[in-house]
Amino acid sequence: MTSIVELFPKTRKLAYDSRQQLSQVQNNIISPSELHISLDELKRQLDLLEKLIFNETPVQREVWKRKLLELREDASSIQRQGVYYDQMVNANTKVLREREQLLKRRRRVGGDAENGLNDLADEANSLSQSQNMVEELLQRGEAQHSSLVSQRRRMTSVKRVVLEIGNKLGLTNQTMQIIQKRDATDAYFVFGGMFLTSCVIYLVWFR
Repeated sequence: MTSIVELFPKTRKLAYDSRQQLSQVQNNIISPSELHISLDELKRQLDLLEKLIFNETPVQREVWKRKLLELREDASSIQRQGVYYDQMVNANTKVLREREQLLKRRRRVGGDAENGLNDLADEANSLSQSQNMVEELLQRGEAQHSSLVSQRRRMTSVKRVVLEIGNKLGLTNQTMQIIQKRDATDAYFVFGGMFLTSCVIYLVWFR
């Protein structure tokens, strides 16, 4: 029978590959659908591992639960960033398309005064829709920021649990340093995501 010890490295590798695919999606190398397929497979593997936890000893169960929780948080973070990036790209494409339509109207030669007023009304309506869209993007960005703050709090709680478990199991100082470095890496991902969101909002609003 397959054990959690055998499947966990494969699942962790799948989480790493999903993170790499997110970068490829953001660079327009692959389509978002490929990332969604990998995330679905990752979630199926995590569900299977959670069932296998009950085959371990009580002490080992706590350790494996912590590891699986970390992978689930990582998978959720990747999925949120993928969906958010996809929405931002679609919104930006729509704004550029509307902008091109407005430029075509301005280049139109001839027409009576009534047509000119209609064009101005259409332009004002399009600008209003674009403003509403930007406001919606700002609200989504704020929601993403709140989600990341909440995730940070949960990870801090997990860290305390890990320290307690480490003291019970006699983990080495080197292992604890690795855990602390992971916290720093997570912080880089948070600020990197915030920077990317700010850049996209800037491009949508000022271009």
